[in-house]
Amino acid sequence: MKKYKNDPNLYFDYRDPKTLGRYLDSYGRIEPISKTGLSAKQQRQLAVAVKRARHIALLPFVTK
Repeated sequence: MKKYKNDPNLYFDYRDPKTLGRYLDSYGRIEPISKTGLSAKQQRQLAVAVKRARHIALLPFVTK
């Protein structure tokens, strides 16, 4: 089942780096809300999931 951005049940799992990687730019930074199109609540959930994934080394902190 595919989840869409405007779906209120959208959930970001820190163990899924492929999905989280879609919301990162080429430098590894989280894209702003204006580019992601997420709600403020979803953007905060995304940020927490990305930070957790970085902490356990599923995502890099920076890229070259």
